[in-house]
This record gives sequence, C-alpha cells and structure tokens, in this order.
Amino acid sequence: MHALQMMATCHGRGRDEVSHVRVLIVANRLPVTVERRPEGHRFIRSGGGVASGLSAVRAADESVWIGWAEGVTSRVDAAEREAVRTELREQYDCEPVFLTADDVAGFYHGFSNRTLWPLFHYFGEAAEFDPAFWRTYERVNRKYRDAVLEVYRPGDKIWIHDYQLMLLPSLLRECLPDASIGFFLHIPFPSFELFRLLPWRRELLEGVLGAGLVGFHTHDYVRHFLNSVLSLLGVEDRNGRLRLDDRIVLVDAFPMGVEYQHWANGVESRAAKRERHRIGTNNPKQKIVLSLDRMDYTKGIPKRLRAFDTFLEEHPEWRGRVTLVCVAVPSRSRVERYRQLKSEVDRLVGDINGRRGSLEWTPIRYLYRSLPGNALLGLYAAADVALVTPLRDGMNLVAKEYVSAHAGKPGVLVLSEAAGAARELTEAIIVNPNDEKQIADALFASLEMPEQEQIRRSLAMQPRLQRYDVGRWAQDFLDRMEETSMLQLSYDEHTLSADARSRMLAEYVKAPRRLLLLDYDGTLVPFDTDPNVVKPSSELLHLLRELTADERTTVVLISGRDHHTIERLFGGTGASLVAEHGAWMREPEGEWGTPVPITDGWKPDIRSVLDRYTDRTPGSFVEEKDVALAWHYRAVQTGLAQRRHQEVIEVLGSLAQDLGVSLLDGNMVIEVMTKGIDKGSAAYHWMGRPEYAFTFAAGDDVTDESIFENAPLDAWTVKVGGGVSSATFFVPGPAEILSLLADMAKSSGYDSA
Repeated sequence: MHALQMMATCHGRGRDEVSHVRVLIVANRLPVTVERRPEGHRFIRSGGGVASGLSAVRAADESVWIGWAEGVTSRVDAAEREAVRTELREQYDCEPVFLTADDVAGFYHGFSNRTLWPLFHYFGEAAEFDPAFWRTYERVNRKYRDAVLEVYRPGDKIWIHDYQLMLLPSLLRECLPDASIGFFLHIPFPSFELFRLLPWRRELLEGVLGAGLVGFHTHDYVRHFLNSVLSLLGVEDRNGRLRLDDRIVLVDAFPMGVEYQHWANGVESRAAKRERHRIGTNNPKQKIVLSLDRMDYTKGIPKRLRAFDTFLEEHPEWRGRVTLVCVAVPSRSRVERYRQLKSEVDRLVGDINGRRGSLEWTPIRYLYRSLPGNALLGLYAAADVALVTPLRDGMNLVAKEYVSAHAGKPGVLVLSEAAGAARELTEAIIVNPNDEKQIADALFASLEMPEQEQIRRSLAMQPRLQRYDVGRWAQDFLDRMEETSMLQLSYDEHTLSADARSRMLAEYVKAPRRLLLLDYDGTLVPFDTDPNVVKPSSELLHLLRELTADERTTVVLISGRDHHTIERLFGGTGASLVAEHGAWMREPEGEWGTPVPITDGWKPDIRSVLDRYTDRTPGSFVEEKDVALAWHYRAVQTGLAQRRHQEVIEVLGSLAQDLGVSLLDGNMVIEVMTKGIDKGSAAYHWMGRPEYAFTFAAGDDVTDESIFENAPLDAWTVKVGGGVSSATFFVPGPAEILSLLADMAKSSGYDSA
C-alpha cells in the first residue's frame, strides 16, 4: 500500500481514550455459517476445535469474531450484504469479511491450501509457488485488516488465528502500534530447510512478528520458527523472547486441549449409549478399531488401510473378530489431489473388503461424511482402539477426544509420532506413520493388551487433558498476552525516550566536565561477517573530533579490537583509547601501556582447540591478539553456529579454568584472555576521577556489562540492542548512538554537519 493510502487507512486508530476491553477473535471463517435460501439467509452456528475452544472465552469476556462470511458471495448486492452484516453483529457478535470468487480462489484455495498447507505439512513437492496466489493473499489479508479496524476500540485484545492470516499482525501493527496483538498457528511450523523454499518467506515472518505474542502447539514448532527468524532476519531469541527495534515479541508453546467434560461425561448420556449400541456388532467379542479424519493427504489414510490389511495378513486369527470403522470427513472435494485421494481410499477399501471379507464379516465399514455429535460420542465409546496416524499434524484433537471419552475405561490409542499430541499423550502406542508394518504390529499389541494395562495407560493421560482443556488453553494464551503487554510497558520505560534524551542533553550541557565511554563494534558501527571490512564512517570520525575539541569533554573508546587496529582507526580523533577489553590503554597524547602483565604461555593449548573447531566450522576463524584469542563465528550457518558455540564454551570452560585465563562469551565471538582484564576495570581509570559531573556509557554486549555495573549511580548508561542488561536505557542500534553524539556536539556549540 502507498504511504499516503496507509496514513489514510490508519488515521486516528489506537490513540483514543481506552474503553472497555474486548477480545477480537480473527480467523479465516466465522463460527456461523450463512446459507442463502429463497426465503432469506439462514444462520447456523458452527462447531470445530477453534470455535468450541473459544466459546468459553466468548462467554466470559465481551468479544467480536471477525472472519469470512462464506455463504455470502460477490453476487449478493450491497443491501443484502448489509442485512447479513447487521444480523451477524446483533445476534452473533460477529463482523463479516466479504470475499469475491477471485479472493477465494487465490487466497483460500490458492496460497493458503496449495502453498502453505502442503509446505507446512512437509509435502514440499506438492506446494505451488504462484505469484498470483501471493498477490491475492496480500490483498485479502488487507481486507481482514480493514474489518478489524472497523470495530477496534483502544484497549481491545486482538487474537489472530492460523496460516491464512500470517500477514495480518504486521498490517495491524502499522495502524495500531500500541495494540495488544496475538497470533496462534494451528498447523505445524516446518523446519527451516522447508520454510526457506518459500519465495515470500521473509514477508511471512515479518507479518507474524507484528504480534506481541506468537503461539504454537509444541516446542518443536517454536524451535523451527525461531530458527527461521534467526536465519532469515538475523534476530536471535533469548529464551523465546525476541527484540525487534522498539518492541518485544514472545514466542511460546500452548498445546491446545479439548472440551474434556463434554467427552468424558457425554459418553454416558442416553443418546450416546443408543449410538454406541447401534454402531456395535452382534458379536460382543468382536473389536472395533476407529479411524476418524478429514479426507486429507496429510492424514495418511491409505497407509493406515494398508497397515490394517497387513495386520489381517499376519494375524489370520483376528479375521472376523475385528472391524475397522473408517470415517473420512469430506474436505476440499473440488481440488484434484483430494479427488484422487478419495478414489485411492475407495479402491483400497473395496479391495481389502473383497479379498479379506466374507458373507458374515466386512473388515472395513467406510463412511464418507461428517457425523453429528451423538454419533461421534457413540463411536468413541464403542471403539476398542483409535488408530490416529497422520503423516503430519499440528496437534490432532481426535486423539485427545478419544482418550477423554475413555476416562477410566479400557481403550487403546495408537498415535503417530508426527502429530503434536504425541508430545503429551506419551502413554499411547507411538508409531512412525510411514511404517505400515509398525502400525500393524501396534494394532495387534493394542487388541491383545490386557484391560488392566489399557486402564492404567488411560488413567495416566486423563489429568493432563482435564487440567489443560481447551478453555484453559484459550485463557492461558490471553493471560500471556496481558503479560506481554506489561513486559512491553516495562521495556518502553527503559527505552531512551525523547524526554529522557532531552534531560540527558540538558545535564550534558550544564556539566563542567563530561566523560563519554563508547564501545566500537555494534555500538558505533554495525556488525559485519568480516570484522576487517568494518571501518568508522566519516560522520563518526568527525563527531569524535568535534566532541574532543571541547576541553570539558573526555571521550574514551573502549574496544575488544587489538591496539594496532584501534590506533589506525581512531588515533587522530583526540579520544582516549582502550584495546583488547582493557589490556592496552592510551591517553590522547600518551603511549600505549598495559595495566597488567601480558602472558601468553596458555595460548598454544587454547589455540589447538580453536583451530580444531575452525576446521570443522566453515565461516569461522581465529583472531590472535596480544592477550587474547578470539573465535569468530558470525558468518557460520545459523544452526551450526548455535551448536558449535555451545560445544566450544563447554570444551574451553574447564580448560580456561585450569590455565588460569578468562572466557568471554561475546556477540558472535568467544574470547579467551589473560585474567584480570575487563572493560569495567579499564573504564574505572576515568570513572574513578571526581571531576566528571556527567558520565555516559554505551555498549552492545556482555563485555560491556562491567562498565554499566561499575558506572556511578547518576551515570547515563545505554545498551544497544536487546537482552538482559545492567544499563538504564536501551536503543535499537548504532544509528541512535550517532544521533545522540551529534546532539551532544551541537549542544556544546559545535556543528557536526
């Protein structure tokens, strides 16, 4: 969108007085289906995991659900659409998004389900990377943004759901910079090696990171997401916390639950018992195995059927004694791949029943339809085994519903290790969904399992499902959104605001003597994969000369670089220089000196370790200084960098202690140096003098923390970038430090232009 259009779209949003807090739930579809009939529109409440999960939240809090009004097409005139909108608002607390046929084709059937769905479920070969799909996806996400802005009130919480709306958080953040925005992905987030295949990978990540809280079903998906953020955007997390310019983003796992009491108690209802009796067989000794899924290629239904066939082949004694009830709920039946899948399932069912069955027994009872609630309760209750073996699944609530329905009763769950639920339901029989023989063996073990063991496993899983049900999942996410907002407020308080900056400059001007302590790499200049190509800009050199030209101001440049490099880069600026974290020091007119004796007898042992890791880690290198050895790994591939960093720290930890040297874990560099050297001790050479009425210190990593910790209580200390720090204030990057130094120079009567 053009900047002027964006200003017009967002004008006046999010700055008014806060009113009553509501939850705005934004999902692809509304929880109400709209059917167009000759006599008028019919409104039917929808079920489904997200809708049922958020029903408790909607009952407890004032809320508005924003989503696609699927039954209202572009052929409906404006007056009819307005009538539907009014009904949805007044009767269902819903705000509709109206999509055209082209929108649906490119956004829903296109980019969402032919690009993101297969790729995120590890079917990379099935993903289509069509630029036209992407353009429609962008356009429709903007439609959802406009719908949210239409109903948003300051103070509302905005909770966005799923892969269809991955751009929406950042689109809303542009218009509502102070809003509380959460995003939850209900499908898997793939490994970086798959995600990187997307041409629009950066845009999707940046879109999601418009949220303050990003949620996934499992920690595996969290790890994959954070790895992609680091690899593509260069943003490293600290325990699931990301710092983006002036914002904090939390990323965490929230395993979605089910309506536990509905399933645990519902199976005891009369209606459910009637359905159970109707579903059951005439032979009380015959067992029922349940397979219940949408007709989707990610569910592994053909492999499941072939595994059942293998089971019957290997265990003929079970023929006539077990029936597989295969329920496949129709899904995307207009898509060719899904039609092909249905044809394959139809053929397999017919083939197995024809080869294995008899006049008295049909091995597979196949239902291609959705089931009403009581029928589903009866089916869960009747099933002796639930066979849940998706090839990849974000969570899979069928597994949790089945276990809940068998609270304290016999029943065995065979569960795919590729389903998110497998991380929680560890007492199930866990299988590889691609191993048909293993599934067949698990089915045999389930049918032969003693009832006492079945009940033991079931009882072990109940407390988790009961305690962390779907209502708790929803409330937990909303509570964390509140925590995120409070964390952001705390962070804002420590961000160097315009007011704090003005106060700092006022103190700077009044002070008879000032001390400026400045780190170099990452503070005055950005990092580069090759430190040797980093040079101070002409602007920076000019600023330093202007600042030191004022006799009231002392500038000390404190760097980890060797003293020859620091001399070459800054020798003519009039600043005092500190190199190698304090091993070398020089006043403007003095000579280089060392505050502690230089020892290097330890270097060969450390060097041999670092050289070994350098040989095994492409992109890393060793820098040798007078009192230190530094292992740089900024140019190393992201995943390998994290692994090698941990290995080097572990190997060098005990060795450094034995050799009597210090180990510094810096910003993409690990340094080993002579003990007794740190930036704080060097800075104290100036901070300990009483003549300085104003002290300012700026740094970007852990090596600068000793300066912040030793600074006077009234000092102005500023951390560049995120992370935990002893500094009083934060700024996003070096540009803010250069701007601040320029203001200092100007306030003293010097013009840095």
